[in-house]
Amino acid sequence: MRYKKINNSLFINNRNRFVSKMKQNTITVLTSNDVKHTNADDVMGFTQNADLFYLSGIDQEDTILVLYPDAYKKENREILFVKETNEQIKIWDGEKLTKEQASEISGITRVEWLHDFEKILQLMAFEADGFYLGHNEHIKRVTKDQQTQQDRMILWCKEKYPLHEYHRAAKITRELRPLKSDIEVALIEKAIAISVTSFERVLKSCKPNINEYELEAELAYNLVKSGASRHAFKPIVASGKNACALHYNTNDAVCYDCDMILLDFGVCYANYNSDTTRCFPVNGIFSKRQKEVYSAVLHCLKEGSKLLKPGILPSDYEAQMVGLVEAELIQLGLLSADEIANQDAKKPLYKKYFMHGTAHHIGLDVHDVGLYSRPLEEGMVLTCEPGIYIPEEGIGCRLENDYLITKNGNRNLTEAMPIEIEAIEAMMKH
Repeated sequence: MRYKKINNSLFINNRNRFVSKMKQNTITVLTSNDVKHTNADDVMGFTQNADLFYLSGIDQEDTILVLYPDAYKKENREILFVKETNEQIKIWDGEKLTKEQASEISGITRVEWLHDFEKILQLMAFEADGFYLGHNEHIKRVTKDQQTQQDRMILWCKEKYPLHEYHRAAKITRELRPLKSDIEVALIEKAIAISVTSFERVLKSCKPNINEYELEAELAYNLVKSGASRHAFKPIVASGKNACALHYNTNDAVCYDCDMILLDFGVCYANYNSDTTRCFPVNGIFSKRQKEVYSAVLHCLKEGSKLLKPGILPSDYEAQMVGLVEAELIQLGLLSADEIANQDAKKPLYKKYFMHGTAHHIGLDVHDVGLYSRPLEEGMVLTCEPGIYIPEEGIGCRLENDYLITKNGNRNLTEAMPIEIEAIEAMMKH
């Protein structure tokens, strides 16, 4: 692991909260993610199943967690299954976790080898009335055409134990994970700290005619050097008109002197993520129009982020954010007050220049789990990211911070990342 050891009280507390939500006499079975292949015998980097990590802290493939809080035998109430190292694995990939190491990380006393999973589960399964199984319920466009290890576990359990009741583990974790503990907030703050130094490195490296991917390389260098696990997502380095494509990430264009760059990136540290967006001029000085658009978006960010506080519904927040953006679009001469007053409510005019939502949960997933019908609560961490995109002018601007919801409002976790026009120009100058 590149990150410092996490106090296993985090995972112990998470499991206690999880099992308190389980129905009586049920068993939870959660699996790790697959190791994805590219071509031939090559594989992509491994990313752990977020729910499994949340409950165990194990960051290794081929792992299964079994929770049976009502088991008659105490030793059956928490069991962690990990892959046993053999000589071939040791030679080619290095040693995997020992039972002792897995126990220390997770706080789970009983650790078994993965090859004993089926035998041990069968000894408990017929004492139980049902199973909680994991499944990706969050934005299914990503996995809708794939069969994941979780999907295979569902099929296997239903074949072996067809008369049991089945329940959704994700329904419980979706309730629990949005509320971050102090340890989790500290891990997100570590990811953000790496983001700040990465952004400053990009500002100091930027110059006319540099390639977008060269700035991406500066990000990657600082992430690795700082001990980040990986990018939280493929970074967006979008200069000029490219910034008007919301998910642009080919990062292969030249950054010309008169362009503004939109940099949307995140850092993953210990599986916890940051997500920040900044814009800056290639030549170090905002043009008059760039400054107008940037100032409009910054105003929306400052005023909109004040709305992120306990009790507000995300839908109400988004509606008020739309009002802020509409007012700025009028000031920028892109829409008129009369046009907005007489617009078709089903086809709002602002969507020509502002097409996305402006807040999402963040944590173990960049777009972390959480119901948007649930009012904000103390302990949640969300982004705020308004934007204005003007393709006909080749200007796209989005600004994004990460906020911890507190008792009386929120705390900007990304306050150290330069955002004021003067601060950005001064840093690029020096």
